[in-house]
Amino acid sequence: MARIGAIKQSLEKALHDENKMWTKYLATVEKKTGVDRLYVFLGILAVSALYLVFGVGQQLVCNIFGFAYPAYCSMKALESPKKEDDTKWLTYWVVYAVFTIVEFFSDHILCWFPVYWLFKCLFYIWLMAPIERNGSLILYHSIIRPNFLRYHHKVDQFISSAQDAAVKAAANVLLTEKQD
Repeated sequence: MARIGAIKQSLEKALHDENKMWTKYLATVEKKTGVDRLYVFLGILAVSALYLVFGVGQQLVCNIFGFAYPAYCSMKALESPKKEDDTKWLTYWVVYAVFTIVEFFSDHILCWFPVYWLFKCLFYIWLMAPIERNGSLILYHSIIRPNFLRYHHKVDQFISSAQDAAVKAAANVLLTEKQD
């Protein structure tokens, strides 16, 4: 129960933070309706969750959510002088890319489950959560990085061989065309 109280207090603090863009909108709704902004926010979350389960175009909404906000934050990070935010969002994109490849093979099966898009959005939220050890850092350091370190030499050799083969093929085409 104490944990729920701490989460509620943290959420209340975030919803009253004047530096956040959505605070003024929530304040306006709170003033016009007389409903506490926490309940307005929770209502928006509930409607969004129901839409992701029963609505039309959930895949588009989910993919925009997983792409648009991170892309915006990535551009802000690139324009800031700090390196830490660049690393955070680059890690997100690496995990996002790996997830997209894995999802390609399972999407046609999983999308038949009614809560798939809701869980996918929750997964994206976990990946980009503004906490020190968010999902993208956990997945990158526990799964992706160890496999990268294990196999990147073989991948580099494969890429180098493919580049050499492409250069030779292009040279052969150019020589053949020159002779004609």
